[in-house]
Amino acid sequence: MNETIKERVREGYGRIARGQLSSCCGGGSSCCGGGISSRTIGERIGYSPEELEEAPEGANLGLGCGNPVALAALAEGQTVLDLGSGAGFDCFLAARAVGPTGRVIGVDMTPEMIVRACANAERAGVENVEFRLGEIEALPVADRTIDVVLSNCVINLSPDKPRVFAEAYRVLKPGGVLAVSDIVLKRPLPEALAASVSAYVGCIAGASRREDYLAFLREAGFADVEVVEEVPFYAVEDSADPWVREIREQSGLSAQELREAAQAVVSLKLRARKAP
Repeated sequence: MNETIKERVREGYGRIARGQLSSCCGGGSSCCGGGISSRTIGERIGYSPEELEEAPEGANLGLGCGNPVALAALAEGQTVLDLGSGAGFDCFLAARAVGPTGRVIGVDMTPEMIVRACANAERAGVENVEFRLGEIEALPVADRTIDVVLSNCVINLSPDKPRVFAEAYRVLKPGGVLAVSDIVLKRPLPEALAASVSAYVGCIAGASRREDYLAFLREAGFADVEVVEEVPFYAVEDSADPWVREIREQSGLSAQELREAAQAVVSLKLRARKAP
């Protein structure tokens, strides 16, 4: 089952990377774009106009649910790892923050995203960032080599979240920081919605209960776990959106039932630290 989920997620985000599908995970009024630009989604979830301007064109696909770069308070010379880096948007912002003496690594399991991110970096002449194909449950990164781990609306897509946090802990240096924006649940979803593959790819059905998510972090060894912000995730407002229609068809829920169920979904911004 886990491999089936991964393949569907990889397929969906491959289509997004190729421009065949709008974003399916973002803080706009629709989980699939619905006519809302990636820039507008970026503004809604916490990116400044300057950040949206400075990233290479085509890097911001509107896939996030927050701004983990702002959460991390990056410093020059740091080594940063982005879990599920997509087309590289957060990596490019991080690369600017850590400067030429710093380094940023993006890991993504979708080959098309890696190709797009590398092309964006080459076109923009960004030299302190690299992208690696791999899964966030088995990071292609050495132990204790990373100062800051970032992730933006990606860990919810993993069927093995405890393993993701264990891997993040492994690669961090002692005292290193984890800064995450992600989707969690205040209460369980209706069974029909939880079983929808489209809702999983759209960052809803794969989300963990809030208390479980925080417990996974602590069980991995993280300390000083701080929830910085928690806001509603308006993922299914637009009943005319093709992605929302697909979720409704798979779940059998009415538009009103889907809206009510989605009230359990929130975007969580948090920081945690590996013990020195």
